[in-house]
Amino acid sequence: MSSGPFLYPNVTSLPGQSGIGQSDRLPRKNDAVKGEFDRVLENTLGTSAQPELDQMRAPLKFSAHATQRLRERNIKLDPAMMAKVSNAVDKADAKGLGDTLVLTPDAALIVSVKNRTVITALDKNSMSGNVFTNIDGAVIV
Repeated sequence: MSSGPFLYPNVTSLPGQSGIGQSDRLPRKNDAVKGEFDRVLENTLGTSAQPELDQMRAPLKFSAHATQRLRERNIKLDPAMMAKVSNAVDKADAKGLGDTLVLTPDAALIVSVKNRTVITALDKNSMSGNVFTNIDGAVIV
């Protein structure tokens, strides 16, 4: 028995030794370059699949602090209002905003657009006289 590398039956070279150098390999597919499959799929569907992917946004999350404030201040966000807030966050994201003030008829929400997380919340009675700092913009719904 030899103490050298193992021999693999029916294999002409050892794994990892394909004879193709790193510079000879095909470039990896990146998001900017569409492959043949993507082009055929778009031609078959008649439209780009990308807008559908853009619409599938992550749902809004609430920090522990925001959850506590919503409970303490008795702020209710029904599904319709949550959809409006989520749409406002999408608009803020499209404008490149970071932390954003989202004003609803009943509340003010500070939202981290990047994380899609509500950071804190104030009811409309608590809004008067407050100064909102460390925000990049505001969206009124």
